[in-house]
Amino acid sequence: MDALAIINKYYPEENELKHILVTHSRAVADKALDIARRHPELNLDETFIEEAALLHDIGIFLTDADGIHCHGSHPYICHGYLGADLMRAEGYPRHALVCERHTGAGLSLEEIERQQLPIPHRDMRPVSMEEQVVCFADKFFSKTKLDKEKSIEKALKSLLKHGDEGVERFEHWCKIFL
Repeated sequence: MDALAIINKYYPEENELKHILVTHSRAVADKALDIARRHPELNLDETFIEEAALLHDIGIFLTDADGIHCHGSHPYICHGYLGADLMRAEGYPRHALVCERHTGAGLSLEEIERQQLPIPHRDMRPVSMEEQVVCFADKFFSKTKLDKEKSIEKALKSLLKHGDEGVERFEHWCKIFL
């Protein structure tokens, strides 16, 4: 698989949105790969981690988020499942799961229903260790401050808007991955 070729298919123009996506995704991939390399006991698939991290936000162009130059028609929270739909159409169902399950620290069906989120009503929590590593690494990088890695405290604070379950998962990942 050539992750950058897939990005180029959906982001053919060299513009600020593509720059944000590629820069953010590369930072997430580098952190996820660092985690994988520091934890050989987890026997993680590094090739998959890099590809999935590069593609985890592929669906952002379909959303409406002016601050990061997205001018689609869906709420931003939909970018995960929309990206998953793109990855399934490309023939990469395993990568699709990373797209779908990385929002917040993953979203349970109960959280989706309780918050009345405009996304499919199914469990969207990361399952495989690779999914968990990419989701965890993503929490340290925003798309508005591309040059800065968040502290653990700031990453935790940003998760609070998605509910307590995400905070608990993130804290668990800190014990495993750091």
